[in-house]
Amino acid sequence: MSRPAPIRVVLADDERMVRTALRAILSAEPDLEVVGEAATGAEAVSVVREVRPDVVLMDVRMPGTDGIRATEQILATLDEPPRIVVVTTFENDSYVYDALRAGAAGFLLKRADAEALVQAVRLVARSDSLLFPAAVRTLAAEHARARPAPPAWVAKLTGREREVLRHMAQGLTNAEIARRMEVGAATVKSHVAAVLAKTGTRDRTQAVIAAYEAGFLNGG
Repeated sequence: MSRPAPIRVVLADDERMVRTALRAILSAEPDLEVVGEAATGAEAVSVVREVRPDVVLMDVRMPGTDGIRATEQILATLDEPPRIVVVTTFENDSYVYDALRAGAAGFLLKRADAEALVQAVRLVARSDSLLFPAAVRTLAAEHARARPAPPAWVAKLTGREREVLRHMAQGLTNAEIARRMEVGAATVKSHVAAVLAKTGTRDRTQAVIAAYEAGFLNGG
């Protein structure tokens, strides 16, 4: 039986020592492969376009084009963009929230240990659950902008879709949601797709951010 292709990763950070440490950790795993590096946001966009990785670890603060703008450019110009995880020093940084709103799939603290780093890359590559859901919830609750009225998509969600969205915010996988709701995994996958379509979001992280901004996950 052939082994699945490794998860291909690009590292974007203006500090060479950080990139070297990340490469050493990821390259030690048989299912992960570092296929490119970048020292600026502009370089990150170029490298990603060239090597088409599965995951990008993107420093949120870099000279010139920062991680937020680089994330926007990558997601806007590639038909099948990679999953982007912003790497930051402070989890409550407004830069991180802006990066999530721009389309990043999650964030990772620079002080995270090797195991957390490896698991984060694997998790976002699978893309069936939220990376560090408690941290995303806290960040969203702190930074979500107040709206005078909920957006139109809130009223369009069915009861099941509302339930699925709340489970997504808890970081549950499709299989876990299926068990919780006592339905099939295919049904959950269909509900998730409907939630993303109605919220106009790319993935679970953006859907949860949108839900907080709409007040949906704060009793709305």
